Order: sequence, then structure tokens, then C-alpha cells
Amino acid sequence: MKSVFVTVGTTSFDELIATARSPPALQALQSRGYQKLVLQVGRGSLPQPRSSSALAVEVFRFKDSLAEDLQSADLVISHAGAGSCLETLEKGKPLIVVINDKLMDNHQLELAKQLHRDGYVLYCNCSTLVETLQSMDLSALKPFPPGQPEKFASFLDQVLGLQ
Repeated sequence: MKSVFVTVGTTSFDELIATARSPPALQALQSRGYQKLVLQVGRGSLPQPRSSSALAVEVFRFKDSLAEDLQSADLVISHAGAGSCLETLEKGKPLIVVINDKLMDNHQLELAKQLHRDGYVLYCNCSTLVETLQSMDLSALKPFPPGQPEKFASFLDQVLGLQ
């Protein structure tokens, strides 16, 4: 069963969860052959179940590890937290990074832009997620170089202006 995993990490990002569950997003995913949607909502609101969903939907707040969910996903849609991005990329999964426009100091945007420029991810915001799902070409994404956390740390320092 082809599945999509949506994660907000330890934060809340209700707008991402609502957008991923919206009928246009579900239709876009279904048209791409996805049959299951797993939502990790973190500290956000638990969405109300919908009976007429085009995809099977599972929802949870937290788990000790997201490794199993990431491993079984065919596509990951994530907030732009560095930990979530790195863990997904290390698992070799296609990743759409969704920027939270409501954050004051939006360092996430810088991270997403650079990962996109380097060819590792697609990125968008909630208002363009459906369009991204409709037009995405996941085969164009490059694999993230494995096992080099020091390079990622250096990259983060550079993006955040700490270097």
C-alpha cells in the first residue's frame, strides 16, 4: 500500500495537518496512487475523523521513534525542522518540506531553500502544497549523501549564519 507520512515533529502545525487532509490534497495523492496517509500531529489539535476519505488515514501525536513510519513511507511531507529533514533524507525518502509562514524568525525557509537548491527536496508552504503534490517529479530529487552528520551540521551553521 503506497503511503504518505506527514510529520510536524515536536511542534504544532495545524495548518499543515489541515491542508494535507483537505479534499484537494487527498485527491492529488490518490491520483498519484497513494492509498494511506499517516499524520503525526505533535502538540497540535487532533483532527476529527472523516468518513469519506479517499485514503486510509491514521493519526497520532508522538512516538518514541518515527523511524518505522519514515521507513514505510513512500513520500514524506514535513515541517522544515532540521531534525525531521535530516532523518527523512538519511532514510532516502522523497521529501516535501512545508514552510510555516507564521514563524517569526523563519530559519526554516533558509534550510528548505538550500536543500531545494541542492536538489534534495521539494518545498512549498501550505497554500501551495496541493499544487506541489499535483506537479511533483520525485524522480528529479537527488539522494542525500549518507553518513556525514558533520557536513549537515556545517551546512546548518552556514545557513543560520553561525559560520
